[in-house]
Amino acid sequence: TFQRQLQQSDCQNALMKKVFDTHMLFLQINQSAAALKHVFAALRLFVGKFPSAFFQGQADLCGSLCYEILKCCNHRSRSTQTEASALLYFFMRKNFEFNKQKSIVRSHLQLIKGVSQLIADAGIGGSRFQHSLAIINNFANGDKQMKNVNFPAEVKDLTKRIRTVLMATAQMKEHEKDPEMLVDLQYSLANSYASTPELRRTWLESMAKIHARNGDLSEAAMCYIHIAALIAEYLKRKGLFSMGWPAFLSITPNIK
Repeated sequence: TFQRQLQQSDCQNALMKKVFDTHMLFLQINQSAAALKHVFAALRLFVGKFPSAFFQGQADLCGSLCYEILKCCNHRSRSTQTEASALLYFFMRKNFEFNKQKSIVRSHLQLIKGVSQLIADAGIGGSRFQHSLAIINNFANGDKQMKNVNFPAEVKDLTKRIRTVLMATAQMKEHEKDPEMLVDLQYSLANSYASTPELRRTWLESMAKIHARNGDLSEAAMCYIHIAALIAEYLKRKGLFSMGWPAFLSITPNIK
C-alpha cells in the first residue's frame, strides 16, 4: 500500500525505518520456531522488494539486520538455524546482484562487525554457529546460477574470515592475563583487515585500549597514529585531504 512512500529518497526515509524496526522486533522478542519461519519469509520478501534500503546510502539497516540474523544462526532450534542461514545467504546474494555482480563488500563488512559485536554481547562461536556457517557454504557450492561468477568465492572468503575472528577471540580469552600475547593476537587480526579500513580501525582501537590499560602509552599512541594515517589516506583518495599517510612520517617512519 505504501510502496511509493517507502521508496522515497532511495528507501532512506522515516517510514522505511519504522517498517524495518517493526520487522526487527519480531527477531528481538523471543518467538516460537513456527513463528520465526514466517518472520524469515517476511524478511526475504522485504529485502527482495526494497534492496536499496540495505545496499545504498547509510549502512544502519544493513548492520542491524545482519546482527539479528547472526543471532538466529546461533539459535537452539536446528530449523531456525537453517532458516537464518538461508536468509543470510539470500541477503548476500541480493547484495551481489544489487552491485551488478561485482562484490558483497557491504554485507561482508556488516557481518564481520556483527560477529565482533556478538562475541562481546552473547558469546557466539560454538558448534551451533559453526553449523550455520557450514550451511551457508553449502548453499554457495550448490547454487547453479552462481557457478560462473565470483560470488561463491566471496561467500567462502567471508565465512573463512568469520572463523578467523572467532578463533582469534577464543585465543584472546585464553591469554587475557598475558598482555604481550593478547596484543600480538589483536595485531595479527588488525593486519588481516588491511583491505577493510573500518574493521582495521576497530581492532587498532581495541589494541590501543589494552596498551593504555597496561600503562604502555607510547604503544597506544602508535596505534592512534596508525588510525589517523588510515583515515588520512582514505580522505586523500576521496580528494578531501592532500597529504595522506606521509603526513605522519615526521612522527614515525613506522607509518609506512
